Amino acid sequence: MAFSVVFHHDTTDPLAVISAPPPNESSHERAAREERENEAQRISDLIDDEIRAERAVRKKEENTVKILLLGQSESGKSTTLKNFRMRFARDRWIEERASWRAVILLNLVRSANTILDALSQEMDDADPDELDDAFKFDDYYRQYKVRLYPLQAVENNLKCLLGATEDIQPRKQISPSTIAPIGSPEFFVRSRTWRNFLQATRGPEFSRHSFQQDLPTLLDSTDVIANGKDDIKALWEDSRIQAMLWRRKTRLEDSAGFFLDSIDRLSARDYEPTDDDVLRARLRTLDIQEHELIVDDETDAPKWKIFDVGGSRTQRHAWLPYFDQVNAVIFLAPISCFDERLVEDPRVNRLEDSFILWKAICSSKLLSRTILVLFLNKMDILEEKIRHGVMVKRFLPSYGDRPNVTNDVVKYLRQKFKDTVRYCSPEPRVCHIYPTSVIDTKSMSATLISVRDGILREHLKRADLF
Repeated sequence: MAFSVVFHHDTTDPLAVISAPPPNESSHERAAREERENEAQRISDLIDDEIRAERAVRKKEENTVKILLLGQSESGKSTTLKNFRMRFARDRWIEERASWRAVILLNLVRSANTILDALSQEMDDADPDELDDAFKFDDYYRQYKVRLYPLQAVENNLKCLLGATEDIQPRKQISPSTIAPIGSPEFFVRSRTWRNFLQATRGPEFSRHSFQQDLPTLLDSTDVIANGKDDIKALWEDSRIQAMLWRRKTRLEDSAGFFLDSIDRLSARDYEPTDDDVLRARLRTLDIQEHELIVDDETDAPKWKIFDVGGSRTQRHAWLPYFDQVNAVIFLAPISCFDERLVEDPRVNRLEDSFILWKAICSSKLLSRTILVLFLNKMDILEEKIRHGVMVKRFLPSYGDRPNVTNDVVKYLRQKFKDTVRYCSPEPRVCHIYPTSVIDTKSMSATLISVRDGILREHLKRADLF
């Protein structure tokens, strides 16, 4: 037999009337009602928690400046990111600097091996009856190939150390006297593999991990390089070798000369990388690199989240998802490449490709309210090419009869990029343009401060705080 419970409530309180249990409610009905109410309260609490979490995320996003580094491959994006980290995350940068030793040695060895490959191909292709004596390479040069043969193993060992076991495609070689034609594939590691390597070899973990695993490989590689450094220097400084590289259009990395000229320092057993060494070191990574930085000392200053996305043609499809809610795009256009072709498609001029990318970015409706920053990069290489007599109008007919002078070339290209912003943007906006050489740490430090201030001002304006 069920007992009824009668509740009395204040009929003058409308909320009490609504929330009161029905009259003559049995204990069974009461238990069922309370179970329903508890479940409803649980769901309500979950919704409240989700709302609070969403508000927290939104508040964090509102206090985060999202930056995209865009540009074609080898435009200087990774070096720009290094400059940001060196300027605004100095302590962590110093912790990781020693870990770049393997990458720097790999850059050096790859440059030396590229020269040796070109020399081998030159000697194999040469017809003694058709070449002038000035272009003939005799047995004197063949000895370099034999003595520097161990550099091939050093290159592969350093690649393995950096995590490229599955991606190594060594030069096809039967003996020291037979090397396959030039054209070794681009070396790369995955971003996660590189992050793990940095984590394992920096700070307090460096000593234990490095001495047990990495140091023997590094020291062995250093010893091989040290034993062959005189031959490497002799080849690099030989005027006939330089002429051969130019004639064959052999492609060396931008930093090849810097590392080859520094081989005495780099081949010492106690070598420690400098800021300049790390800035010039090239390591192609797949996937997206993401870094958070504090660019202002103010307590409530927003954090910067910088994304470095791949610039090769096969990686550009990954750009679109990062366009959402981005605050600023820093686009790098290497203006020194007016006379170069894309590695992925030799039919396309590299400067033309940069203009195509820039137009696509300016035209994107997803980026219509995004702050645009343009780095006209590799000014140092542009100056060097013009100094050596390379005529811009030969590769860029629209340049016409303007003076073949660096400042005039920069002025012309700056206006072309600026016109693209003006005519292709969905709505009017400002674009901040800087001629840069991202390996020049002093000038880049000042540039980054200016970029930071400009982006923060725009960010505050759009948050209605101005």
